[in-house]
Amino acid sequence: MKTGKVTLGLLIVTALAIALGYFVGVGLQPAGEVEAAGGMRTEPNGIAPDRYVYYPGTEVLGAEEIRMTACGTGLPAARRGQAASCFLIELGNGDKFFFDLGTGSMANVAGYMIPMDFLTKVFVSHLHTDHFGDLAALWAGGWTAGRTGPLEVWGPSGAREDMGTAYAIEHFLKAYNWDYMTRAALISPIPGDITVHEFDYKAENQVIYQENGVTIRSWPAIHAGDGPVSLVLEWNGYKIVYSGDTMPNTWMLEYGRDADIVVHEVMPMPQDMVKFYNQPPQLGIRASCGFHTCPPAFGKIMSEIQPRLAVAFHWFNEEGTRYNQFSGIRQTYDGPVSMATDNMVWNIRRDGIEERMAVITEDAWDVPGPGKAPDPDRTRASEYTDYILMGMYDTSEAEKATFDAYNE
Repeated sequence: MKTGKVTLGLLIVTALAIALGYFVGVGLQPAGEVEAAGGMRTEPNGIAPDRYVYYPGTEVLGAEEIRMTACGTGLPAARRGQAASCFLIELGNGDKFFFDLGTGSMANVAGYMIPMDFLTKVFVSHLHTDHFGDLAALWAGGWTAGRTGPLEVWGPSGAREDMGTAYAIEHFLKAYNWDYMTRAALISPIPGDITVHEFDYKAENQVIYQENGVTIRSWPAIHAGDGPVSLVLEWNGYKIVYSGDTMPNTWMLEYGRDADIVVHEVMPMPQDMVKFYNQPPQLGIRASCGFHTCPPAFGKIMSEIQPRLAVAFHWFNEEGTRYNQFSGIRQTYDGPVSMATDNMVWNIRRDGIEERMAVITEDAWDVPGPGKAPDPDRTRASEYTDYILMGMYDTSEAEKATFDAYNE
């Protein structure tokens, strides 16, 4: 007990000394050197010169830089505060790419106010719904909100034909056939098409995309069964690595080095899987450290590959979990790390990586793009039958004023 009291006393004295030194130091600095967040405002109606938050649609992305936004960072049971896995990578040359499109993520994407014509390229790390479950929202929502062409989806093959991306998209369209057929008859079928680019999940560091100075590669990941991959984007001398879901593996150690950012999954600590995620004890440890990467293992990987910045995602980032997560990572890694949450934004430049939070509206409308919507295909037959059309109620008199005003 005596030792404990002495230790506590020393901690209190040390804390007071640090606090005193901090406040004294601030007081001794020359006037004007210490500014509140946002920078100094000299005019009563002026603006804060430093943007420590990101307002989508208000900043021009530099021609030489990258903006990466976390559209979803959570677990399969997506919730309002965190959608499932999704990262949007925007390049200074105008290209934009989704790396995964997990359940719930499109609600965040809407708040970024990007025309749907610019959001047509989706790279899927594997076929769990928390990594491509919002494809339907992008597909149909973008179709009705001004996308003028088809989507393109890149994804891995499987150990069997029925476990690959091509099979998944073929049957996705079959499942949504009523959606497709009715929209195709009423507007245009063109934006409802999906072009699939399936690649070999076993190939190491293979090029799966190469256009406009952008190269995207893949290598195998270890998660749940054969098929998952990790992805890497290279452009303008930058390198961004995205793990998808995976256990620690040697491919990441070999090909994930020399990166500006490594976005890597990390599951909650095993005890938090039991406490918060309602997992039985035997599954809590397996899910955290068996099917996925647990915090100390995440730290070990980062200590080996040494990115400019590590980004930890695929967990629920909240008061009850983030300190255990961070402590677990710090057992094995002392480098720079972002504890990701939804709508976190990174601007990647030569002179540094800036991390901010996006301020988005929950009531965003779709933003029009430069493309012209394709005309309806007037050769397509209506999906109505005479039986249903006989049930229509004539409201033309009530609508007349509305039509007249619209036609003016």
